[in-house]
Formats: sequence, structure tokens, C-alpha cells
Amino acid sequence: MEMTVREIVAACGGKLLCGDPDTMVTSVVTDSRKVTDGSLFVPLKGEKADAHTFLHAAFASGAAAALTQEHMRMEAEEAWIAVDSTQLALQQIAAAYRQRFSIPVVGITGSAGKTTTKEMTALALSAGYKVMKTGGNHNSQIGLPLMMFQFSWEHEAAVVEMGISDFGEMARLAQVAEPKYAVMTNLGITHIGQLKTQGNILREKLHITDRFTQGSVLFLNGDDPMLAGLRGKTGYETVFYGRLPWCDFRAEGITVQEETTAFRCLAPGSESVEVTLPVLGMHHVLDALAALAVAERLGVPLKRAAAALRDYRPLAMRQQIYHVNEVAVIDDSYNSSPGAAKSSLSVLAGFRAGRRVAVLADMLELGEYSRQAHFEVGVCAAENGVDILLTVGQEAKAVAEGARSVRAGIDCRVLDNNYQAAEELKSFLSPGDAVLVKGSRGMHTEEIVRALL
Repeated sequence: MEMTVREIVAACGGKLLCGDPDTMVTSVVTDSRKVTDGSLFVPLKGEKADAHTFLHAAFASGAAAALTQEHMRMEAEEAWIAVDSTQLALQQIAAAYRQRFSIPVVGITGSAGKTTTKEMTALALSAGYKVMKTGGNHNSQIGLPLMMFQFSWEHEAAVVEMGISDFGEMARLAQVAEPKYAVMTNLGITHIGQLKTQGNILREKLHITDRFTQGSVLFLNGDDPMLAGLRGKTGYETVFYGRLPWCDFRAEGITVQEETTAFRCLAPGSESVEVTLPVLGMHHVLDALAALAVAERLGVPLKRAAAALRDYRPLAMRQQIYHVNEVAVIDDSYNSSPGAAKSSLSVLAGFRAGRRVAVLADMLELGEYSRQAHFEVGVCAAENGVDILLTVGQEAKAVAEGARSVRAGIDCRVLDNNYQAAEELKSFLSPGDAVLVKGSRGMHTEEIVRALL
């Protein structure tokens, strides 16, 4: 990226306290440890820490400029820019930079599956475009703006993940990214503790369309009852994907073999195409359908897009499968929600050689729905044939209750922390077993996986 200090000041409505307005900025960072020559350092103020304390360290590391919401006067050679809010200014600068590019931008949101759908969509589009995509899951009020600065003139399309946890957040993200196309993967109860109802979650996520223009398209999962209810009601061209007969892009003939999932994609006005994914799970079929629908709309031939999906590989801690001493370890430890946990349990159910073991930790930010949501995940575990269930954390105790409500004799082991879970697993796992590890980000269940590898 390249922006002058003058352009940055204009974008965020700030005041240049000192320094040369023609100074060139070549990167934007919020972590002073990542500052390089030419960086704009954006110090964010949080509940526990204030990065303004690192301003001088950032300049010592080569920063060309910095924002500040705590200084009204400054004398220095470097550029100091005063703003009311460094976070808001970051978003405004990112929006200004993104507007330099007229390439198609695809926004991905939903209660679960955003990152996988983003990865698959970028992969499918790569069969016809040079694609910029969100790194990891940088989808937040801070992460998404930082991704905008990754746009370059070589890119022909972009796929960006857009996640929210509270009111007003999607509207701000839409102002920054300005997606012309958007995918909504599903509507669950993730972050319902803050957003209160599923209706609120849906309304907030639909703000992803705030900057839609003529020709924009909204892609929705037709298998999701709440999203299916939007048929004919969005006000925009809407393409549905799923397994139901009325969906525009439909999966048929789904088969699972070893560690691959195959299906036939039927698309409007074109021949069907065979798709093979090197991962397990029905949810991956839906993610791939979304990717194919977007690619087809943007002019990528379906056969080429489907062929590209053969190269999909899950990101770290997202259903990566390791084989350790003939035990299959399914590392799905990055995060969890009720819908995602149930999808992961269906993947575990596909392992038939030995015992199926599930380690399920607390799912966070569910508010008053927490106990019922955990209970229902336990029911799902029992119905999917889990042989041994380990729960970790206070909330997850309800998972064991749910499992016992279906199968009173199921082997449930209620544990307090990751260390106990890891030691318990090591005491009984044997060749042929498959073990799933899943929990919310704050539970750090990757510690369990590391102990097994």
C-alpha cells in the first residue's frame, strides 16, 4: 500500500500535529512489534491495555507516522495525527484505501463456517482471478480494516470474512469493505448473549448488504430455515444453495469415502459437475456449494472452479486430522458454537474402525441459552454414536447431561481443565480410536491436541 500522511489525515478527519504531510506510509499496523520502516502505527485502547504507551517505541522501530487520541500537541520530526478514536480512524482510513480499487469484493458472514467458506470461495475464484483473501480469520472491527491494506493492483477479486458480536458492527464493516457480493452461511445462536435473539442476529448480519449496488447478489444457505425464510424478501438478487429441490445450486449424490467427500453440483442453466473435497462433513458440502455459486456468477466455469476445490486444505485447528499411533485426532479446537459442534460430531460419526471419543469444552457467549445449547450438543453426541464423552469446563457439564438423556449408560467423564482432559485421553486411547477436540477460543483446547501429538 501507499498513502501519504496528507491522504490519511483527510480520510480520518484528523489533525496533523507535526511532521511532513507528504511522508509516504507503506503499511498499517496495530502491534508495535510489527512496525517496519514506513509503517503507520495505530495504537488501540482496550479494557486492559493502552497501546499509546508504545508510540515512542514504534517510532524508534521505523514508523513513519502514528495516530493518537491522547495528544493534542506534539513536536517531532515524525508525523503524529490526532483523532477522536484511533479504532474509528483505522476504519475510515481502510475504507478510503479500499475505494481505490474497483474489483469485485465478496463478503462472507454467518454464525459458523465463515473461514472455511472464505477459503473455498477464494480457491474457486482463483481458477479465473488473482484473488486477495482475508488472512486467517481477521474479520473483526480491527482485523477486517487491516485486511483492506492488503489490496494491491495485481488483485482482480477479493474475498473477505466479516464477523460480528454486537449491534452496529456489521454496518461499520460494510462501510469499510463495500462488498458487492455477500454469502451468509447459516444463522445460529453464536453471540446471542449480546444480540439477544436470532432475529436480531439475522437483522444485524443483513447489514452486509448496506453498500450493495446494481448487480449485487446475496448468496444464502437454503438448508438453513431462517435464511430460507428470506425467499423473495431481501430486495436484492438472491441465490440459494443447499440440498433442497428448490435451491439454485444443489448438491446430490453425496458420498463419503475415507477422508474425502464427493457430490454432484447442479446449477441453473448448466450441466452438473462432480466435486471432490479432501475433507469430511456435510457442512463442507454447503461451503463448497457457496464457493461454486459465487465463482459461477463471477464468470468462472464451474468445472474449473470444482477442480480448484480439490486443493482445499483446512486451516490450523479447523478439522485437521492427525494420525498418531494409529489414533485419528480431529483437531477442531479453534472455536465452537452449537451448530459447529454438531457438524463436527457428524464428522466423528464417520470414523468406524474403533471407538469414537469426543472432547467438548465450554461454548462461550451464549447468555441465557447456554445450558440448553450445551444440553442439545450432548444429545447430538449420543445420537451420533460417541462412545466416550469428555467435557471440559462448567458450562459443558450440561453436554454430559444431554448425552445421558439419550443413552443413560454412555461413558461420560466430566473434567475441569485441559490438562485433566489430555491426561485422561492418554490413559485409554488405543489404535483405531478417533478423537474429536472442540471448544470455544477462550477455552484453548488446542492445548489438548498438542498433548496428544
